This record gives sequence, structure tokens and C-alpha cells, in this order.
Amino acid sequence: MAAYKYQRNSRYFVKIAEGVKEAGSHELAELGAKDIAPEFHGIFFRADKSTLYRINYLTRLASRCLAPLVSFDCRDTDMLYKKAKQIQWEDFFAAGRTFAVSANVSDSAISHSKYASLRLKDAVADYFKEKTGKRPDVSIRNPDVLLNLHIRHDRAEISLDTSGGALHRRGYREETVSAPMQETVAAAIIRFTKWNGAVPLYDPMCGSGTLLCEALMRYCNIPAGIFRNKFGFESLPDFDSSIWKQIKDKADKSIRELPPGLIAGSDLSAEAVDAAKINIMGLNYGKHVGVVRADFRKLSAIEGQVIVTNPPYGIRMGADEDLEAFYKDLGNFLKQKCKGSTAYIYFGERRHIKKIGLKASWKKPIKAGGLDGRLVKYEMY
Repeated sequence: MAAYKYQRNSRYFVKIAEGVKEAGSHELAELGAKDIAPEFHGIFFRADKSTLYRINYLTRLASRCLAPLVSFDCRDTDMLYKKAKQIQWEDFFAAGRTFAVSANVSDSAISHSKYASLRLKDAVADYFKEKTGKRPDVSIRNPDVLLNLHIRHDRAEISLDTSGGALHRRGYREETVSAPMQETVAAAIIRFTKWNGAVPLYDPMCGSGTLLCEALMRYCNIPAGIFRNKFGFESLPDFDSSIWKQIKDKADKSIRELPPGLIAGSDLSAEAVDAAKINIMGLNYGKHVGVVRADFRKLSAIEGQVIVTNPPYGIRMGADEDLEAFYKDLGNFLKQKCKGSTAYIYFGERRHIKKIGLKASWKKPIKAGGLDGRLVKYEMY
């Protein structure tokens, strides 16, 4: 069997949102990764098999984890096709498996990522056609094998996606309302709060409940990948099912119960409250999270708690004049009703920060989902 690049150097790459890289580096270290090196669009790291499987199962912040197979100088798509066809693809594909290719191209003679991914697909399909007389099927929605092509400065790298699909898709989200927050962003926000369950956590504008779900998963040690039926690393030629079983069993055994009343939320929209309840009930101990319909302006005092929320902004709200009053009311609510609490507010649009009229302890940039947002901490004395 050919030795692939990841087998020679045990080096992998996770994709992660800007502004979350530092936290992502800490998380990778906690999960056992070594030689952690943040780079363009993600983080390189070294890992043995057990660590690779653990990262895929437990990371709350990374969106994908890639195992590089080969890299080579590549100035045109003919070279890409030729090199890709030299890979022994049967190492990764059993008969009847489907596959898909995602590509990212920058600063190179090859300028079209769609065309580059098509050429890689052709190389894989032609390889099998010549070997077996049959082409493997391409499946965009749920492929068995997901390949990643990255070309930068005329250097190509072909990797296998060891996650087998975006890790932010946790599987608990059955219902959404407009512009839901990405799960990895919500997980990063919960991490930045440093909330550990010593005091209750409350979200007064919970939408479809993503922040509440991520808070519950973090407190209860629920693996982020608990609902995934399969991972891409199971297609690697050196996959070890016994190590994977050990990692999974150990993680699943560390799940702990959520005390009732520790996590709660509310929203003005009945539709959002229904969506949040459905999503939270899909998780272990979701029944211990209270969600009610309420306007935050009419809530009773929330003192000595952690408040975390992603208030509506342009995309989610509509008219701007509503927002002036809305943010002023939010500032007044925090000042008057949240004494002794610490609030973490994620502003999808930074220009609204000044409308709240409170002094910030810190601001952290979190870019994600096309937004250049800020997480802002306020301490209410």
C-alpha cells in the first residue's frame, strides 16, 4: 500500500472560522494534538490515530478535518488529472461507494475551483473505469468519501475529508428561524464566556435555541459528533475500528446530567420558542432547559447569572429605526434588571454596539457565515 502524506508525517488540517483560531488551537491541544500551527483558513497539527478520531468526534469549533494524501506542483488541470490518476483510489473506496469533491483555488494559474474539482472527479472516475469497467457515482448530498482539493501558489494538495461532511451540522437542529447562528460560532461564544455551570445561563432572545443547545452540550460533555452515523476517517486505509470504539465509548461515558434550571431562555416569537423547544428536546437532558415566550423588556430580574445572546440585526430584523430603540431598550434591561450578571452579546453588525450605551469589558471579533461580528462582554455591577 502506498504511503500517503498524512501517514508519513501524521499531519492534518482543520478548517476553522477567523476569530476562532486561537480558541481552536487551545481546543486541539486539549484533545491531544501536537505541533499546532495556525495558517491561512485553518490550523495544521500532528496527531496519532486516537487523537484524530477524538478531534473529529469532540471538536466544537472546527468545521472540517482533512488528511492530506498527496501534494505536487500544479500549473494546469492536465497535471492535476495525471497526478490524481496515479493515486491508488481503491485504498479509499469499497465497491459501490459514492464520492464528492470540494475545491478551493487561490493565487494560481488554475483559477476556477469548479473546473479543478471536475478534473479531479474525472481522474477518480476514469481510474475506476479502467480498473473495473465501472465508474463510482458522485453524490453531492451524502457521499461515502469526500475529497478536498486545495491549490495555492500553483501547489496542489489532495486530501480526504476525515469528518465526512461539515462538523457544524451537529444533527440536533430540526427547526430553524431566519438567519440561524452556525453551531460552531455558538460553541465558540459559549467557550469565550468561560461558563462552567457555577451560576445559571440565560438567553433572552434565543431564536431557534442554538446557543442554549451548545451550552447544554458543553456542560453535559455531550460529544459534538454524537449524532453522526459515520466519519470520513473510516474510509482511510489504516482505519482502526477498535481504537475508534475505545475513543467513542470513553467520550460517551463522560456525559453528565444537567441540573434543572441551570440553562434557560426566552424569545418574543412564538415560532422561535417552538423551534428552540424541538431542537433542545433532541438532546440528552433537553427537558431540563426551560424556554418560554417573553419580551425581554418584560422579564423579571436576572441577577447573578451569565446572559448570552445574539440579538436581531439587519438581516434578521428589517427596518433600521426599530433597531435604535431596540438596542437602547436592551442596554436599559441589562443595566436595570441584570445586576451582578455578566452579559455576552454577539453583534452580527458592529455598528449596533454603540447603540447599547454600556461600557464593554472586551470585544472579540468572530467572522462567520458572511458576517464580521463582535462578541462583547458587559459586567453589570
